[in-house]
Amino acid sequence: MYSLYFAPTANGHKILIMLEALGVPYRIHRIDLALGEQHHGEFARLTPHRKIPLLVDHQQQLTLPESGAILQYLAETHGRFLPANGAPRYEVLHWLAWQVSSLGPMAGQQYHFIHQEAEGNQYARARYREQTVHLFQTVEKTLAGRDFIAHDYSIADMAIYPWLRIHSQLQVDIQALPNLAGYLQRMATRTEVRAAYAKGAAPVAPPPAQLQAGAAAG
Repeated sequence: MYSLYFAPTANGHKILIMLEALGVPYRIHRIDLALGEQHHGEFARLTPHRKIPLLVDHQQQLTLPESGAILQYLAETHGRFLPANGAPRYEVLHWLAWQVSSLGPMAGQQYHFIHQEAEGNQYARARYREQTVHLFQTVEKTLAGRDFIAHDYSIADMAIYPWLRIHSQLQVDIQALPNLAGYLQRMATRTEVRAAYAKGAAPVAPPPAQLQAGAAAG
């Protein structure tokens, strides 16, 4: 049984997709980032990063932050969506690292300057937009002649898709990116992807009482 501390962000949806694909039992605890619940109570004690997602594996008594680490842990624990060895394994890990180190940070800053700091530094706004567009173009080239990021469906797709999915919010025009557009359509029809976004949008279990008390006290 897993517990997932979750908010409906790109990083949060990565883990929901994986849990749904694995078909394992899990419980969602929603963290309201707008209320700053990540900085209070039980959640703040569980992770020094104070960021979602956070996975708790109750059987192994393991608490694990960071979406990339969570995806790799689940893949290795259940023996799915990550090749066991050789070049195919490292191709998947390469793309997972690329998302964590490049796509996520650049697109995250692009989102910030569009939606939260609209009058911010113009140099920063231009730089993050340029970098985000470049990263989308990188995916476009990679998808030429293949259905998924690393040939076979993997945790690389689970990591990258949620960021590509919000292209309109990032103000990235994908009309000139047919490979990427087709990929988005293929991913959106997958059962686990549909389930993940439905469950992510639905009311879910509240955080533990200790977390609620900490947030109220803050």
